[in-house]
Amino acid sequence: MPKVSVKVKWGKETYPGVEVNTDDDPVLFKAQIFALTGVQPERQKVVCKGITLKDDDWGNFKLTNNALVLVMGSKEEDVPTAPIEKTKFVEDMNESELASALDLPEGLINLGNTCYMNATVQCLKTVPELKNALLNYDKSSGGGTAGDLTSALSDTMSALERGGAGLCAGAATRLLRALHSTAPRFAERGPGGGLAQQDASECWTEIVRALQQRLPVAPQVAADATRTSVIEQYFGGTLDVELVCSEADEAPSRSKETFLQLSCFISQDVKYLQSGLRSKMSEQITKLSQTLGRDAVYTKTSKISRLPAYLTVQFVRFYYKEKESINAKILKDVKFPLELDVFELCSAELQERLAPMRAKFKEVDDASVESSLSARNKNHGDSKKEKGTKTVVPYWFDDDVGSNNSGYYRLQAVLTHRGRSSSSGHYVAWVARGDNWLRCDDDTVTPVTEEEVLKLSGGGDWHCAYLLLYGPRVLELAASARA
Repeated sequence: MPKVSVKVKWGKETYPGVEVNTDDDPVLFKAQIFALTGVQPERQKVVCKGITLKDDDWGNFKLTNNALVLVMGSKEEDVPTAPIEKTKFVEDMNESELASALDLPEGLINLGNTCYMNATVQCLKTVPELKNALLNYDKSSGGGTAGDLTSALSDTMSALERGGAGLCAGAATRLLRALHSTAPRFAERGPGGGLAQQDASECWTEIVRALQQRLPVAPQVAADATRTSVIEQYFGGTLDVELVCSEADEAPSRSKETFLQLSCFISQDVKYLQSGLRSKMSEQITKLSQTLGRDAVYTKTSKISRLPAYLTVQFVRFYYKEKESINAKILKDVKFPLELDVFELCSAELQERLAPMRAKFKEVDDASVESSLSARNKNHGDSKKEKGTKTVVPYWFDDDVGSNNSGYYRLQAVLTHRGRSSSSGHYVAWVARGDNWLRCDDDTVTPVTEEEVLKLSGGGDWHCAYLLLYGPRVLELAASARA
């Protein structure tokens, strides 16, 4: 019976209903205990029925349901303190105190090289429609390993919303088990026997694939019959593709392709995200020519014919290096914007449909500039009153909920990697919350500035942007203007 529910007792505190999977390494259980008690794993002595738990194997440490597990050890901060609490300023606070003072969201504990999973979850959490779909997910609907992974992610989103280190640690442990069941390669071990580091992009793809199968479109939402899941509705785009043979006089072939993310290939000439995306839209490929009866070179030209509300972009930063047998990293600096306009990547038909909303954005932006110039002639009260009368205009087309009707996006999450290969180093999520940004480094969440986020473009051994998540730029109009 690998899964059991036990009671953990530490000092005067008792934590009932702690779920343990003895198929996992004991260090994962110690990580759960750390989340509950704050006692670092290396400072813990964990005892059950007189047997002490080791770090590397369970040995004779047998757990049964409702067993009492005793934990001995003190937190590092358990030292005598002055009887009178002194005033503490923000700049003097540590990360934990700062999080409490600023009401920062919960992080996810690292269960042993699981930063790739934690960063992925924090980025996906920034999509409100996806988060709400997960919170309302019917966990009794089954669905095999994809259903288990979706259910575990639902629990994790719920734990992050409710807060509490112990709750989040338990949810993250269940999510890791579900991820291992869905994709066993994520359960691989490193040379030391612990869990090996994994590629965050592969984790992102695996989670999104499971959600694509298990999160249906809300019944009350009118959607294209080809988009039956929340993922396809809000993350799915369509490309119009044309193939022209460079070696024979063939009629061009045209088709449609779907995508859940775009790729930015990094070459010597690519210095900006936009140019990397543009180069991918026109490329040379080799395929069988029916006319020539052999492989020939074709020019493949793609244009976006359906923009998703949330646009995922992957920087293709890793390539396989045969000599070292690793996925080596391209450290090149590639700038990315906080606001992205993809109009030039769209088909002529889609550009025509985007034009009305883009015109409205221009009107609002022009009015905002004029208002700023004359702001010193207005008092604060009037400005506040104007802001209160604004209403949000839907960012999707009337006949396609979950699309983007302007081509304008705002950056809302960045998943970064620090290190030299995808199977080593460290992954971190940087997420927008309103007008502010947060760095989610496992269970440590700290505020950062936009300037710090823009420095994640690469060029050295600091964190490099690996995945970008753009959300729709939302148009606000005064009630009178919309009417």
